[in-house]
Amino acid sequence: MGTITQAIANNLTTGLGGAGGVNFRNIIINGDMSIAQRGTSVTGITGSGYNTVDRFKNTMASSGTWTQSQSTDVPTGQGFATSLKMDCTTADASPDYLIINSAIEGQNLQYLKYGTASSESVTLSFWVKSNKTGTYIAELDDTDNSSKYSKSYTIDSASTWEKKTLTFPPKTSGSLDNDNARSLDLVFWLGAGSSYSGGSSLNEWTNNTNERAVGQVNLADSIANEWYVTGVQLEAGTSASDFEFLPVDVNEQRCLRYCFVINNNNYAALCNGYYDSSTEVRGGFITFPTTMRASPTITPSGTASNYNIARPGTSNASGSGLPTATQISTNSYELLITSNSSSTAGYGTRILALSDAAIKIEAEL
Repeated sequence: MGTITQAIANNLTTGLGGAGGVNFRNIIINGDMSIAQRGTSVTGITGSGYNTVDRFKNTMASSGTWTQSQSTDVPTGQGFATSLKMDCTTADASPDYLIINSAIEGQNLQYLKYGTASSESVTLSFWVKSNKTGTYIAELDDTDNSSKYSKSYTIDSASTWEKKTLTFPPKTSGSLDNDNARSLDLVFWLGAGSSYSGGSSLNEWTNNTNERAVGQVNLADSIANEWYVTGVQLEAGTSASDFEFLPVDVNEQRCLRYCFVINNNNYAALCNGYYDSSTEVRGGFITFPTTMRASPTITPSGTASNYNIARPGTSNASGSGLPTATQISTNSYELLITSNSSSTAGYGTRILALSDAAIKIEAEL
């Protein structure tokens, strides 16, 4: 009995699973780039949005055209299986801005004690690779207080994985809101025009936008350029620990708070329902696998023919248009669809997702 009790105590002290186990010290979700619900590759990117790897957004303006992908090119012997890759496909010699960022809820950051004399330092560590050597900028952006802190790192060897570690000092003014909204962004700069790089590099928290990316190379200046990142970890303290690998189910569950994609691969039968009229089908409530950060935006994709409606006693019907969502909450929503063939009001049915059907549910920051 004493041995069991001691084992439990060890787990509580060192994290789930005992020594070297999980204690969620990494502020960044999906830092190993292992979850990519939206897809593994997107081409023709010219604007901002979440495209492939969960929790990492490309934010850009007038910075060429890009392909973003979840890559299997990773540093050897470090335990990673995937990375995020940015590949320039149309060059721009004078970009406005091009960044990869991950946003964090304020309620997950209160232990950093920002805005007090007891504020914590945080240390960022990551693996990076690019054919374009030179100076790059990583930044913390306190969006609650419009305050930023930028640090430079150097890619020394072309097309070689390198580990970088940067420590950001305490922030003693400006607290972070204790809510589910965006409070802090981790930002990787890949290109910056004069509006963001024309000042002097300062080692301090500042609200001067012109000092955010001083010295940043222009990754958009050639279609030969590419940039990879993985093993992104941000943690309290002045030193970097080994990357905290989470079980895939735990990592996925954390991502599902912000995005949940339903398709034929995971939900062939979307829901049961009934004919509210001869053609209007009211589906049952679809429950999310976890409570979402906020009431989500729900976007069906594909075509009407990708959604199938079972009709009792006769052949199945297709939708006459894409389904719509109603009664949306942080836990569920109701699906509505119009059938292209009639049935009897009150009859039960099922709504099915066929190939290429997808419903994207997003509560991103």
